[in-house]
Amino acid sequence: MTAAQTIMTPDQDARAAELRAAARLLEPGVGRRRFLTATGAAAALAFAVNLPAAGTASAAELDARRITENPFTLGVASGDPHPSSVLIWTRLAPRPYEPGGGLPRGRVEVRWEVARDERFRRIERRGSATAHAEFAHSVRAEVKGLGSGRVYYYRFRAGSWTSPVGRTRTAPAAGARPGSLALAAVSCQAYHDGYFTAYRHLAAEDVDAVFHLGDYLYEYAVNATGGARNYTDRRLPAHFNRETVTLEDYRLRYALYKSDPDLSAAHAAHPFIVTWDDHETENNYAGGTPENDVPPEEFLLRRAAAYRAYWENQPLRTPQRPTGPDMRLYRRLTFGRLAQFDILDTRQYRSDQAYGDGWRTPGPESEDPSRTMTGAAQERWLIDGWRASNATWNVVPQQVTFAQRRDVPTDAFKLSMDSWDGYPASRQRVLAGAESAGVENLMVLTGDVHVSYAFDLKKDFDDPASRTIGTEIVTTSIASGKDGSERPANWENQTRANPHLKHYNGRRGYALVTLGAKEARADFRTVAAVTTPGAPVTTAASFTTEAGNPGLTPA
Repeated sequence: MTAAQTIMTPDQDARAAELRAAARLLEPGVGRRRFLTATGAAAALAFAVNLPAAGTASAAELDARRITENPFTLGVASGDPHPSSVLIWTRLAPRPYEPGGGLPRGRVEVRWEVARDERFRRIERRGSATAHAEFAHSVRAEVKGLGSGRVYYYRFRAGSWTSPVGRTRTAPAAGARPGSLALAAVSCQAYHDGYFTAYRHLAAEDVDAVFHLGDYLYEYAVNATGGARNYTDRRLPAHFNRETVTLEDYRLRYALYKSDPDLSAAHAAHPFIVTWDDHETENNYAGGTPENDVPPEEFLLRRAAAYRAYWENQPLRTPQRPTGPDMRLYRRLTFGRLAQFDILDTRQYRSDQAYGDGWRTPGPESEDPSRTMTGAAQERWLIDGWRASNATWNVVPQQVTFAQRRDVPTDAFKLSMDSWDGYPASRQRVLAGAESAGVENLMVLTGDVHVSYAFDLKKDFDDPASRTIGTEIVTTSIASGKDGSERPANWENQTRANPHLKHYNGRRGYALVTLGAKEARADFRTVAAVTTPGAPVTTAASFTTEAGNPGLTPA
């Protein structure tokens, strides 16, 4: 895609004028830190993301009793469970495919309830939260004072309308030793590539949490028939048929995705723990460097809009609220003494991809020791967290393939410059940090590549006899890449080129991981098709790894 193709229509040119006008307020050639702190830049960002100026009151209150259409079209969600609290979310949008969601500007008071039972006979907590127009009428409540390791049900009320009921769980107490923990890993759900059938099956699974590892939405155009979904009974509005650039574009795209009934069912069934990859903003961006040749100031304005919309539409807590084009998404969750989860952001702080990105022969540029995937601060945070961990399993949910992945079994191999293979010094620092911290049971959870992989993590990937120091479970996509195949065209080359690769499958689906005191198990769940709805789910492969003895064994 060229820079000229980023703005696809005259109408989108007008919509993107907001970004260009804001960018012109910035001094040419300033560095990123100056951009973020200068008074003019702050004003530009406030303009671009439609935030109220400091010290001003929000828009007038709207009487929720006057809402005449169901405002809960985007469902409910919960996330980031703590031992005594959980975050619950919804967004008011009576007409989700319209700008503004069909509500006038103004704030709406929304009531919420959390109960021990699905019929809400035993209410544990209740309260209210404000849905602000400046936040696209999204609602979040951090519900505190809950019991640890318990199932709860929640719902919202606005006027005479009641939301669907959601089911969530709190984390085990800090010192608890739960017998097991079940989780799911998902990623890459391109709406235009097919139905979210896998989510319908996931909603019926018995898991404690779902980890979304990125590409929750795609910035690409979705045509009137929903792309590969090929709708015959309805038409999507024309404003979906262009790339997302502005805040309103991203908000509308989240509305399209969240109105999908299968995705809504999964959110209602389980708490989600989310992190992004690239498509939530723009394909393969790296830090402040865009994919296309646009001014860096203009890209950061786009990034600010994308991050803002991500916050508005995900069950994230207050510390994750963005400031302009920055958002602290990496964070740590613990589930008793069984598991510590260090959720990474490998997109916002990384060095630009070496050799212009893509699959390239590694060399001095990619192997430069100064290159980073995480940024120095996040890298220190990760390793320091391992040193303080008392968990049996140290799990790292993140975005792109961590293990070495050669494309052919010859000396003329290439590596993906967008994955950790393009940042080998950064990977080595992380692995050395795990070793120095005494991490025995390291597990990396990954998305991005639209296939399932199971890897042993080696101390030296170039030596098959090298010590195994952890495992990596790569989940396939929910829909991206359309139906896929059990054995992709490069299956033989990759399996021969990478002896630490134990499983490779190209169907759509998700991964289930069960962590126990003595072993962990991974089940790769797949569906045969996503271009037609309703495909059944099967288990393509299962593996176990023993605590204290890293390495994957077929179950």
